[in-house]
Amino acid sequence: MSGVVTVVQARCGSTRLPGKVLLPLGGAPALERMLERVRRSRLHGTLVVASTWLPEDDRVEQLCRGVGVPCYRGHPTDLLDRHYQVARAFEARLVVKIPSDCVLVDPAAIDRVLAAALDAPDRYDYVSNLHPESWPDGNDVEVCRFRALEEAWREAERPLDREHTTPHLWDHPARYRLLNVAWETGRDLSRSHRVVLDYAADYEVIRRVFDALHPAEPRFGAAAVAAWLDDHPDVAALNACYRGVTWYRHHAGELLTVPASGAGPAPGQAVA
Repeated sequence: MSGVVTVVQARCGSTRLPGKVLLPLGGAPALERMLERVRRSRLHGTLVVASTWLPEDDRVEQLCRGVGVPCYRGHPTDLLDRHYQVARAFEARLVVKIPSDCVLVDPAAIDRVLAAALDAPDRYDYVSNLHPESWPDGNDVEVCRFRALEEAWREAERPLDREHTTPHLWDHPARYRLLNVAWETGRDLSRSHRVVLDYAADYEVIRRVFDALHPAEPRFGAAAVAAWLDDHPDVAALNACYRGVTWYRHHAGELLTVPASGAGPAPGQAVA
């Protein structure tokens, strides 16, 4: 997929769960397992890990070297700059953003969002599956055109825009053409099924899901995860207190297109 660059942002300095990307998952670091899943998507193009220049992230670079994935190291908090520098270095036409806390991201989710962007390359500036959310939490995929990312990199001034890379785009729906890709099941499990690696309880849920599903089917997807959690409510309950917890809801008062409830599409945004 020439011109498609998928960027996984990863660092060891998480304040809530330090070193979370290196926690063991089925005999390998969580980040390695995630990269395996991204590589199982058909359309991901060039895969790059964007880490920081801090010494603690030497381990991230070493892991990437071991699995044959390029690692760019940049600013610790300006992730917009990290993504832009990667996109420029790898001559991206479309930039895909997937956070490393989405360890069990469904390869099919990556392909569905990317396919929507590739099918109409001149129609949309930003395509994602989380504005509004419907997929089980932990399948975040965002795709933006390089030109739009470059404009955000040049113009964005709010700290949240720099830290979270894409808000400048989806928070200006009158300027940028947006598309949301809903989960094809018609269900909305975004606040009831959480497989995000952010807290210790999240790790326990992810570890148990992975150990249960991976041996029989390494390509297991979001539907299989949701079904397994439904069948094991005791495990699903471990991180229930964090369901619906996302960074952008903490900034609802600053973001023009995210109501405090998180419900409904952003103004001017098409929904597929």
